[in-house]
Amino acid sequence: MAELLGRVDGASKGLGGSMHLYKKDHNFYGGIGIVGTHVPLGAGIGLAHKYRKDGHVSFTLYGDGAANQGQAYNMAALWDLPVVFTIENNQFGMGTSARRASKNTEFYTRGDYIPGVWVDGMDALAVKTATAFAKQHALQHGPIILEMDTYRYHGHSISDPGSTYRTRNEIQGIRRARDPIEHVRNLLQEHSFADSNELKRLENDIKKHVTEEVEEAKRSPPPPLCYLWKFVYKKGWGAKLRNVELGRGFIQLPS
Repeated sequence: MAELLGRVDGASKGLGGSMHLYKKDHNFYGGIGIVGTHVPLGAGIGLAHKYRKDGHVSFTLYGDGAANQGQAYNMAALWDLPVVFTIENNQFGMGTSARRASKNTEFYTRGDYIPGVWVDGMDALAVKTATAFAKQHALQHGPIILEMDTYRYHGHSISDPGSTYRTRNEIQGIRRARDPIEHVRNLLQEHSFADSNELKRLENDIKKHVTEEVEEAKRSPPPPLCYLWKFVYKKGWGAKLRNVELGRGFIQLPS
């Protein structure tokens, strides 16, 4: 939460924001600002897992827009890398529907020499089952593609209202028919795992927890000005920026 607010206590010290969340000690290697370029990086992580023989799998997630780039499939298949290429197909890129941007919108078939599976991405149990299957397949046979068929209710970003290229009736219709949270809620009640009062208590507790995390994140200060240079060079201040030695001349670093 602190990273999303650009605060120094964030996972990337407030320097990454939503596009560069990163937490290596949790095996989360973050997002990349350039669309689709993290796909070959995910294959590289898969190569590291295979080299180390650690029994781990690289899950590389990207959207329907980035699926048109298709990097790294060949190398992953050629070397039988333990990679699960996971396409989050939410039907729209930045204001353009998948049908207008992709000749073949059955993304799970696009691997050619890599097997693919279509998954109802709005069904939590389907996602759990498919993910477990894909992990075992990747460990035994190499890469696999999962197309998670889902839907986004809101715009792609703050500059996208999300309602200029589709109708509000379409959005509400999907929400009523396929909302994943409501689906889980109904399953829990239908099979007597929880009643409505218990689920309401859980929901209130979670909202309270999120509110507390937001307030804690707000108390964290922004990164200091010196961070503009601190993580640019490998070590020390001896490097030069446009032929001017840092810390001298007209470039003054804060203490």
